[in-house]
Amino acid sequence: MKNEQFNLGLVSVSFRQHRPQEILEAAQKAGISLIEWGSDIHAPCHDTERLMEIAALQREYGVTCSSYGTYFRLGETPMEELRHYIAAAKLLGTDVLRLWCGKKSGADLTEAEKQALLAQCLEAEKIAREENVTLCMECHRKTLTERLPDAIELMERVNSPHFRMYWHPFRWQSEAENLVYAQAIAPYTRHIHVFQWKGEARFPLREGIAEWRSYLGQFSLPHTLLLEF
Repeated sequence: MKNEQFNLGLVSVSFRQHRPQEILEAAQKAGISLIEWGSDIHAPCHDTERLMEIAALQREYGVTCSSYGTYFRLGETPMEELRHYIAAAKLLGTDVLRLWCGKKSGADLTEAEKQALLAQCLEAEKIAREENVTLCMECHRKTLTERLPDAIELMERVNSPHFRMYWHPFRWQSEAENLVYAQAIAPYTRHIHVFQWKGEARFPLREGIAEWRSYLGQFSLPHTLLLEF
């Protein structure tokens, strides 16, 4: 790897059936000091009391919020909701938010739909810049980031340190294809979701050690590795 300074965290959505305190207890026992809270179950953006309780628990267990895993979907969620998500992230102690870029692959968008989505991204970046936070697009199927050329175009079009990417390997692609994507998107990547899946099959992470060494070798800056599912 080019840089050994990877921070280790976990994603709360992997444990939706558990309470925040139970997740933090397990993280502490495992020596994990970072967590990405999901906005769907554990940390809803409008539940200020819950968010403050989680912030207090983080201090108690010595765990820091690396990022806020939102289900805000650009092009779908009303833009006025974005500031509520940003306020929630700040209550949790993070300036990084995970968002979703649309609900279709670039291959399925008309030119008009694509331009409208890009305009939404530029509007979101302006809000992020004003709030001094970073919005990271989930690297995911059926969003604009499904295909590498679209993801690169998005990053170049918005062209802002306040608008970045997550990365994870696409489980229906080959290691070689994932390496190409990882290398190209690395300069724009803030966090990495880590798991070992092949199609619908899930494997222990230890079975992907060699593969993951190759992937992480594409990232030259320190990143946070977030264990997911």
